[in-house]
Amino acid sequence: MATQNVQSFEQIMRDIKSGHLKPAYLLMGVENYYIDRIAEAVVEAALRPDERDFGLNTFYGGDASVSDIINTAQSFPMGTERSVVLVKEAQSLKGIENLVNYLQRPQPSTVLLLIYKNGAADRRKKYVTLISSIGVVYEAKKVADRELPALIRAYAKQKGFAMDEKSISLIADSIGPDLIRLFGEMDKLFISMPQGQRAVTPELVERNIGISKDFNFFELQNALVNRDVHKAFQIAKYFDQNPKANPIQVVLPQLFRYFSSLMIAHYSPDRSSLGLANVLGQQEWMVRRNILPAMRSYSARKVLEILDQIRFADEQSKGMGGVKLSSGDILKQLLSFILG
Repeated sequence: MATQNVQSFEQIMRDIKSGHLKPAYLLMGVENYYIDRIAEAVVEAALRPDERDFGLNTFYGGDASVSDIINTAQSFPMGTERSVVLVKEAQSLKGIENLVNYLQRPQPSTVLLLIYKNGAADRRKKYVTLISSIGVVYEAKKVADRELPALIRAYAKQKGFAMDEKSISLIADSIGPDLIRLFGEMDKLFISMPQGQRAVTPELVERNIGISKDFNFFELQNALVNRDVHKAFQIAKYFDQNPKANPIQVVLPQLFRYFSSLMIAHYSPDRSSLGLANVLGQQEWMVRRNILPAMRSYSARKVLEILDQIRFADEQSKGMGGVKLSSGDILKQLLSFILG
């Protein structure tokens, strides 16, 4: 079997922007942001805007036939140096394996671009190994929460802005790993920055991304770390009154991730701040602030019970169990257990 050509998003983008286009691309996975950016870069590098009416041929997997795609890909471009054959929803293309007939002898002036979202093609299939040998096979995997701070920091730097750790945490906690929304909100924040100011502050984040200064998940986590019952229930009340900004379907996964990290910390052989930072994939200052104090407040057994209660609260929020409670009551009930 051919060795898979594994490249990072950054490597692929560098090659495209330097004009080194491949005959075929298979872009697949669950993180649409990276798939969309690569696809846009390929089209921009291959065709000028005024060439796209003739040079860009778009198919949809559920409606197209492989024979039509192959015939178009084999054709010489009209009035342009290159043509791009873009196949969206490639996961729905019947007989996709028959692209082998084209990939064995691709048209040099054609770029075949397959978009395979919300899943991954079987890398053992011959058409996949052929694309890997002549072009690029890229799988955009779900971004882990622990990767978000570095991504946010790097995106801000790329745009010419600096961010402190609290600003980064506020954005990561409030938006999560939906990169299209995450970077879209950051773009809006940068546009709204005062003239000449390049340093993002928590106050600017709170003002422009719709995060309450005192009532957000960042502050709820702090209240739980410090076992501040009054503050935790104040925040729960605010969440209940602002369900669109703080839906329980977002809050519960955030709580689950936090207490899962706490459980890992309890069983880590190296419980120093540096050791836990390495195990959890966090900054050392975050471990000192969020993990070490909570390990003293919540035993491993209590954390395990809390995780079970969060799962139960998630079931309740989805109407399971026969007892219907409001989101606010579910969260207050959960906080009572955590802080009890």
